[in-house]
Amino acid sequence: MTGLADGRPAAPHADVKLRLAAAVEAHREEIIELSHRIHATPEPAFEEHQAAAWVAASVARHGYAVEHPAGRLETAVRGRLAGGRGADGPRIGILAEYDALPGLGHGCGHNTMAASGVGAAIALAAVAPELRGEVVFLGTPAEERGSGKQWMLDDGLFDGLDAALLFHPSDRTQAACALLASVDVEVTFSGLQAHAAAEPWKGRNALDALVLLFSSIGLWRQQLRPEARVHGIVIEGGTAANIIPSRAVGRFMHPQHGRGLLREMHDRFRALVDAAALATGCAGEAVFSGGSSTMKDNATLRERFVANMTAYGLADHPLDPGQLGSSDMGNVSQVLPAIHPMIAICEEGVAGHSTEFRDAAAGPHADEVTLMAAALVAQTAYELFAEPDLVDAAWREFRGER
Repeated sequence: MTGLADGRPAAPHADVKLRLAAAVEAHREEIIELSHRIHATPEPAFEEHQAAAWVAASVARHGYAVEHPAGRLETAVRGRLAGGRGADGPRIGILAEYDALPGLGHGCGHNTMAASGVGAAIALAAVAPELRGEVVFLGTPAEERGSGKQWMLDDGLFDGLDAALLFHPSDRTQAACALLASVDVEVTFSGLQAHAAAEPWKGRNALDALVLLFSSIGLWRQQLRPEARVHGIVIEGGTAANIIPSRAVGRFMHPQHGRGLLREMHDRFRALVDAAALATGCAGEAVFSGGSSTMKDNATLRERFVANMTAYGLADHPLDPGQLGSSDMGNVSQVLPAIHPMIAICEEGVAGHSTEFRDAAAGPHADEVTLMAAALVAQTAYELFAEPDLVDAAWREFRGER
């Protein structure tokens, strides 16, 4: 990867793209400091109060009119910056994520996504007098759980956008994005407390029900399709070994390829919960929430991103269909043209959602990738502002007319 200061941007609009990269470089310390600050203060989904405040303050310093909170979510942010040549142009969304994983921190590298989104917004502010349309910065919370972008879609915060751009760190550089659909499930079993040694027959063990559910899921996996997943953890399993637990709680996720299969899995999962409750004499409740869609990746936008990326010596690798995750960016892509490219911040083979990836997300290479991603997102966004036909082409593809 060639550094921003040394690289030559791709045509067209190479002169403006060079200025966008220079604007990112000029604010290098501010962007990297934000990434490190968010990394050092991890906040889980819906609780990203400090990160959201820092992100909001950063874009406000660069001329954006900021709403914080935006919509129903206290940790959602929207910043708007009108172009100096009038409002009758495209509205381009620059997205940022900043939630962390409970107990792990930024093992998905969302600190780099927050900082790169802010960096792209800063770069576009530097050329805003030349733009026709509006830059819309969206700080999007709760990606790891709860599908915060869907809340923001429902609140109208994406209304009127012509494109949405969001970088993601990875162990591989690949511009194409495919995602599994996913839903969150919280299961609660309710039983009856009793003395575990003196009178265990008087109790109904909620933890037994949860253990039985995990065992049933393990057996179910043999019949799952290759593209489907079920995984979960125990949130609550009792308070003392000598008390029959009257309450046990588990949290699960169901990623898979299609919405129809997801519905089928819901029904089977509910049946497993009911069976575990019946076997143990407990009551069982499964609450489904969130919901991430598959990705409708926009090739029109992606091809421009790849051209900009290639100019800096970054090689685009093919998508590996066997290594797919899920994200509420898929929900956005079902509503408007969107891309979610990945750039490597570490050696290939380092697992996401791991301590190794978390540590890499605050390392020197990740810092350079954060700056590069900011420039590439800004450069791709500028092309949309400069070329109305490109916006039209992205929408034609989105509608299936390409």
